[in-house]
Order: sequence, then C-alpha cells, then structure tokens
Amino acid sequence: MSWTALPSLNALRAFAVLAETGSYSRAGLALNVTHGAIVQQVKALERDLDLQLVARAGRGVVLTEEGARLARDLNAGFRTIRNSIEALRDTGHERPVQVTMSPAFAVQWLMPRLAEFQTQHPEITLMLNPSGKLVELRPGGMDLAIRYARKDRLPEGADVLLSCDLLVVGTPELVAGRELRDPADLLGLPWLQELGTDEVAEWCARHGLPPERRPGNISHMPGNLILRAVRRGDGLTYTVRSWVADALESGALVGFFAEKDAGAFHIHTLPLAHRPAVRHFIRWLKRQAAGGAPLVP
Repeated sequence: MSWTALPSLNALRAFAVLAETGSYSRAGLALNVTHGAIVQQVKALERDLDLQLVARAGRGVVLTEEGARLARDLNAGFRTIRNSIEALRDTGHERPVQVTMSPAFAVQWLMPRLAEFQTQHPEITLMLNPSGKLVELRPGGMDLAIRYARKDRLPEGADVLLSCDLLVVGTPELVAGRELRDPADLLGLPWLQELGTDEVAEWCARHGLPPERRPGNISHMPGNLILRAVRRGDGLTYTVRSWVADALESGALVGFFAEKDAGAFHIHTLPLAHRPAVRHFIRWLKRQAAGGAPLVP
C-alpha cells in the first residue's frame, strides 16, 4: 500500500462526520472543532481527490454521488477500526496486572495488604511474580516492578514508593557472649542473604572490611524464608527495620549498626501509557505507602 497516496486522515474523518451529521456545525461539535475547520478539511479533501463531494442545501449539505460512495466506504472502514480498538481495550481490561518484586517484599509488605485491593477492585486480577532476579519488563508481559536500591544508588527520576531504615539482626542467643562494637565483630557468625544478591559482601565493603576478612559462612535462600530462619537462630541478616520491629521490641531479635533512611523501594514501569488497571494498582500502592501503616512481619 502506498500510504503517501492516501488523503489526510483528519480530512477523511471530518468528511465522514459531516456526511453522518449533514451539517458543518454539528460535525464541528462532534469533533470538538469549529465548523470552519470542518469546511477547510472537506475542501482540502475535494482538492486532493479533484472531486466535488458535498453541495450546500439550505443550512445543511447533501452528498454528491461520489461523496455518498466515499461516505459509505469510510463508514465501513471507521466502524472496523472502532470495533478493533474496543476489542483491544476490552482485552487490556481483562488481562491480569503482572507485578514482580523480591520475595521478601512480597511477604513482608505487599501480600498482607492485597485483600484490601481486591475488595476495592474486584474487577482487576493481579499476578505476582516474586523473584530475587531482575525480571525484564516488556509490552504485553510484566507490567511493573517494585525494586530495591540504596538511596545513593537510586536510578535518576526513580518513583520512590517506600524509604526504609536498615540494620543487621540476629537472636540474642546467637550473639551471646560477644562484644559487638565494630562491624568486624560479626564476621565469625553465620549470615543469611537473599538468593541473587550479594548483600553481605556489599555491607562489609561499606564498613571497610576487606574481602579476606568477610564472612565465609553465608547461606543463600529465598527472601521470604530468611526472617523465619533468623528468628530460629540460624544466622544474621541485613534487613529492613520495619520488618522486624515487633521482634526487636519484644527482645526476640537484637539489631546492630542501624542505617537511617538508607534504602528505598521504587516502582519501575515501561515508558508507555499504562492500562487503567495498572494505573489503579499504582495509585493504590502509593496510598498504602503514604498511609503510614507499619510493614507487617
């Protein structure tokens, strides 16, 4: 098809609406433009085709034989386009909102709140993909990601959902009898870290501990299992303070080397127009974060 040989789509649309309404004024109202704009578009179309398509009839217009033929074909064509667009929009509404995040964030913050979202939006289906790996977003696939970064490593323009304090935690029994005044004092203890991350090495590096002095006893596991293992006394972990606030308060866990407002969870999406269901979910996430509700351990 030679696209350059086709008249302007705006001109074709203006003529189709004029043919449907029988009036330049009514056509202008339908397209939210002046009647003069409709006149100019139709005249341009007539010049392009070198045909007269309409003729004045009192305050309205009548179609010529050629105009009636074109109007009939345009009506069929635009109806096909409209039906296709509506079908696509319906598909967009029906397709689940796919979200990826770390297993720890899913268990500790998101899942305890999801019942409220489903109550507010029963028409929206969510599909969660908790993963320690960085899942790629692509059109028609994953809609959004909730990702973690330290504040000093946030991507430029990041849409921050939650800021958080961070610290190392373990059971009192695990650290009993040790003087823990320096980060190096923790090195002889077992550590737990989320699969797909290098949190322990990064923590040690930030505290000036060289590679040869870093812990060798590190267990890797899904993030949703770590805090349960920590509470059992299996090792130390570096985590979000809010996720262990109750255990710290009760004394079931003790914390070390806290870092105020050091981390953030941010919303990452593709630079595309979001489906209404995705927009609803993002707004809900932000309302939850702004509400100040504690993170559920």
